[in-house]
Amino acid sequence: MDYDPQEIEERWRQRWRESGRYEADPVPEEEGEDATFVTVPYPYPSGGMHIGHARTYTVPDAYARYRRQQGDNVLFPMAWHVTGTPIIGAVERLKKGEEEQLSVLQDTYNVPDEDLSDLETPMGFAEYFIEEHYKKGMQSLGLSVDWRREFTTNDERYSQFISWQYQTLKERGLVEKGLHPVNYCTEEEQPVTTHDLLEGEDAEFQEYTLVRFRGDSPDDGEAVFPMATLRPETVRGVTNAYVNPEATYVRASVDGETWVISADAAEKFDLQDREVEIEAEFAGSDIVGTSVENPITGEDVLVLPAGFVDADNATGVVMSVPAHSPDDYVALGELKERADDLTEYGIDPDAVRAIEPIPILSVEGYGEVPARDAVDSRGITSSDDPELEEATNDLYNAEFHSGVMNDEYGEFAGEVVEDVRERFREAHAGDAFDTMQEFSEEVVCRCGGDVEVAYQDTWFLRYNDEDWMAKTRKAIANLDAIPENTRGEYEHTVGWLNEWPCIRNYGLGTRLPWDTDFVIEPLSDSTLYMSYYTVAPHIQDVPVEDLDKEFFDAMFYGAEAVDDADERALELGEEWDYWYPVDYRFSGNDLITNHLTFYLYHHAEFFPEPKWPQGIVVMGMGLLEGQKMSSSKGHVVLPGEAISEFGADTVRFFLLNASEPWQDYDWREDAVESTHNQLRRFYNRSQELIEGPAGDEEATNDVDRWLLSKLQSTIETATEAMEGSETRTATQAAFYGFDEHLKWYRRRADLDRPGARWTLRHVLETRLRLLAPFTPFLANELHEELTGTAAEDAPWPEVDEGLQAPDLELQEARVQTLVDDINEVADVTDTDPEVVRIYAAADWKRQVFDAVREVGADVGAVMSEVMSDPDLRERGNEVNQIAQDAVEFARDYDEEELADLLAMDERAAYENAAPFLGREFGAEVEVYAEDDEDVVDPADRAGNAIPFRPAIHLE
Repeated sequence: MDYDPQEIEERWRQRWRESGRYEADPVPEEEGEDATFVTVPYPYPSGGMHIGHARTYTVPDAYARYRRQQGDNVLFPMAWHVTGTPIIGAVERLKKGEEEQLSVLQDTYNVPDEDLSDLETPMGFAEYFIEEHYKKGMQSLGLSVDWRREFTTNDERYSQFISWQYQTLKERGLVEKGLHPVNYCTEEEQPVTTHDLLEGEDAEFQEYTLVRFRGDSPDDGEAVFPMATLRPETVRGVTNAYVNPEATYVRASVDGETWVISADAAEKFDLQDREVEIEAEFAGSDIVGTSVENPITGEDVLVLPAGFVDADNATGVVMSVPAHSPDDYVALGELKERADDLTEYGIDPDAVRAIEPIPILSVEGYGEVPARDAVDSRGITSSDDPELEEATNDLYNAEFHSGVMNDEYGEFAGEVVEDVRERFREAHAGDAFDTMQEFSEEVVCRCGGDVEVAYQDTWFLRYNDEDWMAKTRKAIANLDAIPENTRGEYEHTVGWLNEWPCIRNYGLGTRLPWDTDFVIEPLSDSTLYMSYYTVAPHIQDVPVEDLDKEFFDAMFYGAEAVDDADERALELGEEWDYWYPVDYRFSGNDLITNHLTFYLYHHAEFFPEPKWPQGIVVMGMGLLEGQKMSSSKGHVVLPGEAISEFGADTVRFFLLNASEPWQDYDWREDAVESTHNQLRRFYNRSQELIEGPAGDEEATNDVDRWLLSKLQSTIETATEAMEGSETRTATQAAFYGFDEHLKWYRRRADLDRPGARWTLRHVLETRLRLLAPFTPFLANELHEELTGTAAEDAPWPEVDEGLQAPDLELQEARVQTLVDDINEVADVTDTDPEVVRIYAAADWKRQVFDAVREVGADVGAVMSEVMSDPDLRERGNEVNQIAQDAVEFARDYDEEELADLLAMDERAAYENAAPFLGREFGAEVEVYAEDDEDVVDPADRAGNAIPFRPAIHLE
């Protein structure tokens, strides 16, 4: 019967549903099952599930299945995160009929026209994608989830749990209110977090220095022209300023002082808790041609027009330092070339041509005007040259680390920029300098609105509390961080995290208990939810009004934590205690800097050390045909479509084998199709074996025992890999790696022998148990046909020391090498041999090899040892050459392997393999020792033999 994944997989899905196979409940301690708790970030259903999500959930599923086969009682739950505004934003865009949103829903996620109306409420939208995409997709993939434990984060009982969490944090002084910089969506008019962003997820707050140039406002007297820079020390090198003549600028009162800035900047300053009142509005062209005074040098500089100025970036007024900025150097050169065109602004062209760079520091490797050297050395002549950005970055980096300030800087002269920048800025703070916050790149909310830095009077979590930080660092130190190099990322995050705004003005989620005008934001309500899984099915029986702070205190901290403990809370606490701690959390690498570190913070604060997270496995990014997946651009593959075409096992196996979990992977259809074909061949070959005779264990020979020994090393490799969540290493060993051994075995063995039949069936049974976590449908089906039991119900294989035969593995490796050598000789001599003669080395040569084992891989020591033998001493140079060969050979083996090799009867091994070699080459095979009296050696080759590398003659 040919492989039909859809039929097989649907049959097992139905069995799992009907039997409740993965519903996990506590078992009595005497039954001896260890509890293992595995979690993964719950999905945010603001859109459909794509193949990248499928990998996120399949990796922990493979680990959960592995632990079950190891005898553990495993809980792998799932829930749905609907907190926040992305779903609301998606609904609003749908209701507005935005083409892009409709395209995502209909073209990418195949939402039928008749279902669109169901998506016009936030929970209707969420429930559609939960049921029609995520849950169906997870069940199709065969995820071993306990579905009794699912919930959404706007469930009223879950909200009571979150309220308890925040009431407790407030009592402990870990939630406070104060002015704080936040990501602020100008469309929604509220703070947003990383998960709410469409673009700029990696953007950081940058504090710009505002250099307070002064000049005349176009329509009313003197004003400050603040210019933002990250390099305040270059202020002495300013030669001119730029504005965008086409942009809108304003004269505004900012904290009682008259400023000229872009209209966009005025909005930003208003958001950053400054008192802003716009007094007049005008075009940037009205500012062009005026002069402003440098507050440090007292020199006037000309304001010039530049279309490259982004009025939405910082203040919209830009200072130019052409001696130290390649960008500015090239821009000034281009402006000089068209200086005559500036007369329309009333600017004297000669005044522009007269502007020259002003060097203010020296840096090794560059001349007096570093920017000029950076540009000229690369042949850059235009601001459009793509190399200009690299030139600018290289020079900035060099000047920061080794640029020395010149004499005009007085007390700072002779110092390196890196050491002087902050002190120079502080020396002029409140006088020549001011500050503002800006993002490092453009940031856009999922609703489509611009996101700016705003100061808000907000409630925030005090992640910089010293005691809290210390506990979290201890949790990090105790954590099994996979891979290990991520541990430093958690520690680094704790170091910079400081305070985290934990509320927003509106959205789905739990209201802040003591200030119900606000909603707790998504990252802040998803730190302890793993504990809620443990009680989710049973807490439904408790009335919502009973779920107060005392209830949860009793549940988590026991009867002594409250005056009158609710018995129901204590019972729920027993189940929490059984499952906790979380053994492994599988999550995205990008979440280390927020969610995963928050997860550690909150567990360290709320629970005793034995209940802290045990391990975190991070996962890399998924690509699709070499490009980043993007739902908004329709560049995704839906799991349902992939499963329909290839089967769930193929999808799973590809995702688990493509890379280790923490590495990026690339979904390529040709590679997926190849995986499918490999599984098909495996299934069909397995069917042939299952349908054939059982064989006889007593009839096994050395070749069979070689394969069984290889099976033990495969078990060892796969087990060690799964202990470290290395799914690629495990699948490579169990499937592809062992297939290579089978290819050799099929060449080497007479497969019709009873011993071979038994060996192949035993190997198949073991491999199916090894493959069960990765391809559960196929493995269960075949294992049940073979043994009457599903593979997932059979224990994970253990190494059978009685089947380990390192001597046979080494012996067979010599036969494999011999086959390669014969093929090489045949190719070089262009011979199709009728006779193959093999000459094993003489015994005296083996004595030299024995000496290596005795004294080590050192030619001098070996020669000293063997020259004590008179017979060997007589051979002189011949012995020296063999000693060198022996030392080189020995370096590839450890002491035990070398001993096994030297104990091998090499000639007997080749004689035993002679029938195989005869079949392999269609020739008569003769085996000799080089010093046999009756050796047939027509080409005088026998003397070339060395131990474990026989001489060969083809005739």
